[in-house]
Amino acid sequence: MSSSEDQINQRVPQHVAIIMDGNGRWAKAQGLSRLEGHKQGAKRLRDVIRWARDAGVKQVSLYAFSTENWKRPKMEIAGLMTLMATMLPLEIPKMIEEDARLLVLGDITKLPWLARQALKKAVNATKDNTSVDVILCLNYGGQQEIVEAVKRFCASFQTEDEKNKALAELTPEVLQTYLGREDILPVDLLIRTGGEKRISNFHLWDAAYAELYFTDTNWPAYSEEDLKAALADYASRERRFGKTSEQVQGISHE
Repeated sequence: MSSSEDQINQRVPQHVAIIMDGNGRWAKAQGLSRLEGHKQGAKRLRDVIRWARDAGVKQVSLYAFSTENWKRPKMEIAGLMTLMATMLPLEIPKMIEEDARLLVLGDITKLPWLARQALKKAVNATKDNTSVDVILCLNYGGQQEIVEAVKRFCASFQTEDEKNKALAELTPEVLQTYLGREDILPVDLLIRTGGEKRISNFHLWDAAYAELYFTDTNWPAYSEEDLKAALADYASRERRFGKTSEQVQGISHE
């Protein structure tokens, strides 16, 4: 076993979040349409989920369609929604075989009916699987998620006095309970493919302490070696959460 594999086995992120960028650039380099790039990117999902599960990752969240993606050309959006509606049902047998559970994060009410039905069918068919969670983030935005949490918090009180008292005592821990992420673990590692170095409104709450990893590899070309490199890099980092290195390592200066 290589030293990088030793590192991965010693400390594996429980939740890996991925911004799957570079489908269009990959397609252009191949002389193909952007939609063909999205198709190849969708096919790459199955492999990456299996590789992550085999490495010991418990949850993989995928930035499939952001709240800002509605600004893209209508033809591209229609193609993406059709792709999801047609490919997702075909993935159900494989997800059951891989013991993968599908979860959805985001407001899917704005998605076309066929896409919503495909999602509901896949979620229901895989609800008892336990080896790995696949979290599709659809019509999702981190800022919007926090705004909706604040709305739910304020609406949970009967009187103005109750609300004012709760606001005065509000902590991050309390607000987090209103985010609607009960089944979702904190993000440990956030990966972005495709060469860009920003998080684009993805998992803003958890990004406060997530480890960030950027790669130039376009998503359709993402390989098992690429994932292993990200996991090894994560394992080499010291996560301090505001503490000193000595505190994390249990070294006393008293």
